Amino acid sequence: MRASLLRLIVWSVLLCAATVPLGAAEPSAVGLWEQVDENSGKAESWFRITERNGVYEGTIVKFFPRPGDDPNWICDKCQGAERGVPVLGMTLIKGMRRNGDSYEDGTIMDPRDGQVYRALMRLSPDGQKLEVRGYLGISLFGRSQTWNRLPDNVLGTQTPAASRPASRAAPAKK
Repeated sequence: MRASLLRLIVWSVLLCAATVPLGAAEPSAVGLWEQVDENSGKAESWFRITERNGVYEGTIVKFFPRPGDDPNWICDKCQGAERGVPVLGMTLIKGMRRNGDSYEDGTIMDPRDGQVYRALMRLSPDGQKLEVRGYLGISLFGRSQTWNRLPDNVLGTQTPAASRPASRAAPAKK
């Protein structure tokens, strides 16, 4: 009797556990992101954000040069070991740490002038938009852009925003 009661309890627990839906994984900034020029609506670059030991970094994996731009862009205004290095493949976002849907305590470099800014990122609740803010001193003195998530496999197709319908991203905050 005792063994059959125990078996009934175990089966009941297993049955209940099987019918409870598993919660979806919490969205993360890890993945592929498209940075779009807020004036033209055209893709400027794609970034891959990765996480290692709780630190998030963003590497430029593709950029879309405008007519007349050097397709082999070298960071000639960067400082230190990054000076003279190709921009493609450079880690521009460094040292970000997650705090809920925010990423803090990191930096972002603008390869156009070599300037390094403090940085914040905030992920939308659905994980499809990433607000990236670079600033000097306090975050009030900075600039934000909203990046759009791309499917991880899109690098093989290399379809920039210029050839897709423009997304209705929120305008950049200044």
